[in-house]
Amino acid sequence: MTSKVVHRFDAWTTRPTIAIGVAVAVAASWIAIAAGGFDQEVQVAFATVCGGITVAMVFVLQHTQRRQQIALQLKLDELVRALPQADDHLIGVEVSTDAEMMDHEARTLDRFRAIRDDDA
Repeated sequence: MTSKVVHRFDAWTTRPTIAIGVAVAVAASWIAIAAGGFDQEVQVAFATVCGGITVAMVFVLQHTQRRQQIALQLKLDELVRALPQADDHLIGVEVSTDAEMMDHEARTLDRFRAIRDDDA
């Protein structure tokens, strides 16, 4: 339920018209602050609201990107499983240690070099 709400919020806030509306609102706020003589309380309130919105949007974006990344990884893992010549050890490699990942990379590069040398 919460994830759907976050995704709807992300879909709504990433529309071009919303971005234009926010830019206009920020510009109008700056003009209002300048016209009001740069009142300290108004500047603090504006900065606080902007900071809060920024933090909330960071979490929304991280959540949606993480879900998309997981979905993509699952699809890629399924493709690796489906290909007979694919290295099954690469399934789930994203949770490997750095040393294991470097070992996988070295083996993959060696395999590609061997394939390229065979083709030459």
